[in-house]
Amino acid sequence: MTTPVKIIKPRRFGDNRGWFSETWSAATFEAMGLNIPFVQDNHSLSKPVGTVRGIHFQRPPHAQIKLVRCIRGAILDVAVDLRAQSPTYGQHVAVELSADNGLQLLVPVGYGHAFVTLQPDTEVVYKVSDIYAPECDGGILWSDPALGIDWPLPTEGAMVSSKDAILPALSQFDSPFAYDGVPLGTTAVLSAV
Repeated sequence: MTTPVKIIKPRRFGDNRGWFSETWSAATFEAMGLNIPFVQDNHSLSKPVGTVRGIHFQRPPHAQIKLVRCIRGAILDVAVDLRAQSPTYGQHVAVELSADNGLQLLVPVGYGHAFVTLQPDTEVVYKVSDIYAPECDGGILWSDPALGIDWPLPTEGAMVSSKDAILPALSQFDSPFAYDGVPLGTTAVLSAV
């Protein structure tokens, strides 16, 4: 299934109490050409500003599509093209996701995913299209200069797990992902109604 990176803005219905939003609907996504069989939901809490998680992916046969949103605080969310032979290999899309803006990032198979927290006590939830399989777990070093990601970090720097701190650079990576004919390109915001 060919799915480009997409920024999705679910509709919010507000009144004096606050708002209501349908953050995922199989029928709505199918109408947008996104027929994705999500099988698991994940939820993370990152206490300090500057917490970096990623750049993560799962190799086939358990490669995952991710639908990411921030339910408290804010993150800079990043998808990096890791598909062999892609004309946009190593390039990325970055978007701020926050509880306030309600945006979501759809990260297809063949892309690494990472984020940095912009506010304390930030919570991120995301749906995935395949189970977590530790034997398929992989990643790229978040701070690799070859990626050109402008991480907005606090003066004290990033907080990174010991596992993420030793991931390989892009130049040391042998991609298991095939290019599907859809380059990264410009990502427009899709409104989910």
